[in-house]
Amino acid sequence: MFGTLGMPELLVIFVIALIIFGPRRLPELGRSLGRSIAEFKNASSELRSTLEEEIRLEEHRSDDAAKPAPSPEATTPATPVSKAG
Repeated sequence: MFGTLGMPELLVIFVIALIIFGPRRLPELGRSLGRSIAEFKNASSELRSTLEEEIRLEEHRSDDAAKPAPSPEATTPATPVSKAG
C-alpha cells in the first residue's frame, strides 16, 4: 500500500510530524488529509466516468456516420395510381 515505506520509516515520519505540529493539531491534519484524499478519489472517478461516457457517445456517432443513408426510393412508400373514369 505504501510502496517501499516500511514500518521504521513511517514511525520516523510520524515522530517528525508530532514534533512539528504537536499532539493537538495532528488529528486535525489527519482528518483534513483524509477528506482531501476522498475528494480526490471522487473527482477522479467522476472524471473517469465522464470520459468513458464521451468515448461511448463518440463511438456511437462514428458508427452512425459509417452506416450508409437509406435512399429516398426505399423510404418513400409506393402509392398505386388509379385512373378514375
